[in-house]
Parts: sequence; structure tokens; C-alpha cells
Amino acid sequence: MKNLQLTQEPQVKAAMLIRKPVAEVFEAFVNPEITTAFWFTKSSAKLEAGKSLTWTWEMYNVSVQVNVKEIKEHKRILIEWGDPGNMTNVEWTFVPYESESTYVIITNSGFQGNGDSMIAQAFDSLGGFTTVLDGAKAWLEHGIKLNLIKDKYPKGLTEH
Repeated sequence: MKNLQLTQEPQVKAAMLIRKPVAEVFEAFVNPEITTAFWFTKSSAKLEAGKSLTWTWEMYNVSVQVNVKEIKEHKRILIEWGDPGNMTNVEWTFVPYESESTYVIITNSGFQGNGDSMIAQAFDSLGGFTTVLDGAKAWLEHGIKLNLIKDKYPKGLTEH
């Protein structure tokens, strides 16, 4: 493991086909009344370009600042999120597929710190956004609330 060096900044992509129309899938990610069924537990506002808001995961006593950079209805969401001074960019791309499905791509970039820290953040991000997409698919396609985020790190069972 000597002299390992990053030659480019890590960027994470998670993707999933959701068998619902693009308008419905897009709305699920901008409207916290829907998003709370599969991701965070509370939001201070709906996603709108130029807004700053807070997302909260009450079961973990964690909140994160979200700055909405751009919204292109039914096509793209771009945010900056994290702790002040250590924020990353997250982009959702919504691609209509066949007649009534949407391919969602979530890209996270802008990790900070040394190489080891950036790689750890990237792996954590990939796992997290994959879980979010899995939960969104179950909720939107079947109305099933899987509690994936809530059950990811059960109190007393993990080192997280």
C-alpha cells in the first residue's frame, strides 16, 4: 500500500429504474411530504432553486444543510449539502424511459480532505444513495415503506 495516490477526485453515481412517470418520480424528490416516506424524516421546505433548507433524520439526531443550486422540472436537481465548510454537490438526473418509467441517476462529487477521507466519503455516499433509490422504488412502485434508512444503523448494533 505504499505510495497510493489519487489521480482524480472521486465521484459517485447510483442509478435505478423506477416504473413510474418522470413527473411523479421528480415530485417525490422535491416534495418532502413524499420524500419522508423513503429518506429523511423532516425537511424545513420543499426543494426550490435558490433556497437553503435543512433535512433531518430524527432517528439519528442528524441534520444537514441543503442549498438548492438548480431545478429543471422533471429533468434535474442540483444541490450542495453537508456541514458548512465541508459540502458536496449532489445531482439528480431524471431520464424518461419507455412509456411510464424513469431512470434516476444520482451523482455526488466534491469530496474534501485527504485521499483516504475522500474515498471513505465516496463509499459512504454510494451506499447511502443506493439505499435511497431502493426505498424510493419500493415506495413509488408498490406503496411499501421499507424503513431502509431507519434500519441501516440500528441503535446499539453498529459502530456507525
